Amino acid sequence: MAVYTEVNDEDLSRFVAGYGLGELRSYKGIAEGVENTNYLVECSTGRFILTLYEKRVDPKDLPFFLGLMEHLAISGIRCPTPLRDRHGQHLSELAGRPAALVTFLDGVFVRRPEPKHCALVGKALADLHHAARGYGLTRPNALGPEGWRPLYERFAARADEVRPGLAALIEKELAQLLPSWPKGLPQGIIHADLFPDNVFFLGGEVSGLIDFYFACNDWLAYDLAICLNAWCFEADFSFNVTKGQALIRGYESVRPLEAAERATLPLLARGAALRFLLTRAHDWLNTAQGALVDPHDPFDYVRRLRFHQAVRSAREYGLEESA
Repeated sequence: MAVYTEVNDEDLSRFVAGYGLGELRSYKGIAEGVENTNYLVECSTGRFILTLYEKRVDPKDLPFFLGLMEHLAISGIRCPTPLRDRHGQHLSELAGRPAALVTFLDGVFVRRPEPKHCALVGKALADLHHAARGYGLTRPNALGPEGWRPLYERFAARADEVRPGLAALIEKELAQLLPSWPKGLPQGIIHADLFPDNVFFLGGEVSGLIDFYFACNDWLAYDLAICLNAWCFEADFSFNVTKGQALIRGYESVRPLEAAERATLPLLARGAALRFLLTRAHDWLNTAQGALVDPHDPFDYVRRLRFHQAVRSAREYGLEESA
């Protein structure tokens, strides 16, 4: 989440009136994240999250994202529910941007996840995968392997401005990963961005999953690999195998991994690290001046990538032998 587009009181008051939410009382920008503009909006009927979709989000994808959140909420997943306006539509326009309102979720995200949090997240991820099976729309993963080289080419000439040698590292990874990327794994809708700041906890339980704007169809185990990267590395970028074991156990308590998924988990984790290295390097070099957003350090994912390069078995992530 971030603030790229400013809104004024008068326009926002008219906007929320279209949803029958009563009087606008206050609103403030939310600075976390990098994709869209977000505000916490308080009306006389309650609190809501307003999202204005910026240029990186294809407007044609918005019905997929908003419909998915509605489907998941109906299916029992704790996630923001998009509101429908008086015309029955999820999507409107504000400040020249496509815009939507979703329900507010109570809870906080953890800055230093413990194994207990990882176990809960693993289970929540598998629950999401199960609940999404009945959703009728599909969306290819624009940031999957087919999109890695085109994304890299957008900043390749400046890659070494991030860190000397980054261009050579990325070129080598692309040459190794793209030809060997797994095929034929179980697939479905994945969250694709379930980082700690996208999971809320309350009373020792997961109270909500948020930010579904990378959701797409892909290998289910790739979503687990993204979470291994996001949840199981310490501040010094060492991998915490206890957290990895908890995350995988939580996931497998709902959906046991198939043999092919177990075998390819190191490759999936390595690819996930490259994917976030690419997007973070791109954003590091291209974040607009004046935007209320703190771009993530791409080098964090160089460190993760180097760990995955040395992994030879999924047991190094904490995956136990199958029964």
